[in-house]
Amino acid sequence: MAVVFLKKDEDHRIRNGHHWVFSNEIEKIEGSAENGDVVEVKDHIGRPLGNGFYNNHSLISIRLLNSNYSGNINLYIKECIKNAYSLRKTFYPLRTSFRMIYSDSDYLSGLIVDKYNDTYVLQVYSQGMHKNIGEVVTVLKEEFGAKNILSMNDLYFRNLEGLPETNENYLGNAAEEIIDDGKIKYKIDFTKSQKTGFYFDQCDNREFIERIAKGKTVIDAFCYNGGFGLHAAYAVASSVTFVDSSESAIASVKENINLNQITAECELVKKDVFDYLEECLSINKKYDVVIVDPPAFAKVKKNLRQGIKGYVKLNHLALSIISNDGFLVSSSCSHHLSEEEFLIAVNKASIKAGRQIQLIHLNGASLDHPSLPAMNETSYLKFAVFKVL
Repeated sequence: MAVVFLKKDEDHRIRNGHHWVFSNEIEKIEGSAENGDVVEVKDHIGRPLGNGFYNNHSLISIRLLNSNYSGNINLYIKECIKNAYSLRKTFYPLRTSFRMIYSDSDYLSGLIVDKYNDTYVLQVYSQGMHKNIGEVVTVLKEEFGAKNILSMNDLYFRNLEGLPETNENYLGNAAEEIIDDGKIKYKIDFTKSQKTGFYFDQCDNREFIERIAKGKTVIDAFCYNGGFGLHAAYAVASSVTFVDSSESAIASVKENINLNQITAECELVKKDVFDYLEECLSINKKYDVVIVDPPAFAKVKKNLRQGIKGYVKLNHLALSIISNDGFLVSSSCSHHLSEEEFLIAVNKASIKAGRQIQLIHLNGASLDHPSLPAMNETSYLKFAVFKVL
C-alpha cells in the first residue's frame, strides 16, 4: 500500500474529523498508487491519519475511510452499506424507499444510493467507489434483494473526478416505481426524472406542512412532483395550487393527485414561478401558505452574491402575496449559502415587502441525510417556516 505524507500543519483538519485531503496538502507519496486505490495517510513526520481512496486527477486527492477499515475493502463496503441501511430503518421502519447511502456521511465518499422499493439508483462521484462499484452492486443484490440497479449521475461531478461521463444499468431494467413517504404515494419515472428521481431530503419537512395547512389556501411553487402540496391536501387544505415551469413536472403532479385520490381543490399551473408570483401580486391574489422550494441559486461559490439576490427576490414576492396571519415556507439547497445568510436574505425580503415575520421552525434535510459535524459539505439544506403578520 502506498503511503501519502501531508505537508506540515496540514493534518489539523483531518484530525478534527474532515474526510478530504486536497492535492495542495500533499508533501510526497512513497510507493505506487493508481486512481481508486486505498492509500495510507500520514502527517509530515509519519504519524498515521487513516486510509483513503486516492485520485491524482481531482482537487480532492484522498477521500478517507473510517477507522473500521482493516485492509479488506470489500468487507469495509459491505459493513458500511449494512450500517447505513440499519440507521434508516431505525427512523423509517415501515418505509421501503429512502436515501440509503449519503456519501461521506456514511463513510463511502463519492457514493449516493437511493432506494425505491427493490430498485436502487446510484450516483458515483469518486474514483474509489467507481473502482469498487462491483462490490456495491453485489451487496445490494445479495444482502438486500435488489432487482434493479442503475446510475443517474450528475455528469459535471463525474468530470471533476476524471470519471467517464456515463450512466450504467447494473442490474434489471427499471423504468418506473410507485413509492410512498409514509403517507403520500408518488409515481417515479426514471426516464424523465431529475437527480435520482425523487428528493428524499425534504420528506420530513413535507410532513411538517400538514401542521399549518388545514383549511388554508396553499401554493406549492417549484412543485416538481408535488410533495409539499400533496401533504397540504392530505391535511385538508381548502385548495392547493401547484406551480412549475416544467411540463413533465406538472404531468407528474397530476398523476400523483390521482394516485392518492386527492379530493381537495387543486390547480395546476405551468409557468415560471417568478412570473406567476408577480402576476398574483399585480391582481392582489393572496394565499394563506406560500411554499417556495427552488433549485440551487448558487451552485458554485463565485455565484453566491447573485444567488442571494435571487433568494431575496423570490421571498419578497412570496411574502407580498401572503394573507395576514399566513405562513411562508422557504427552502434553499445551495450548499454555499449558509443558514445565517439564508435567514438574512429572508429577513431582507420581509423588510422590502413591509411584512413582519416570526421564525417558527428551522430544519435541515430529512433523517436519511445524516451530516458530519466536521464536514459542512454534508449539510446543505435549509428549511424554514415563518408566521407572517
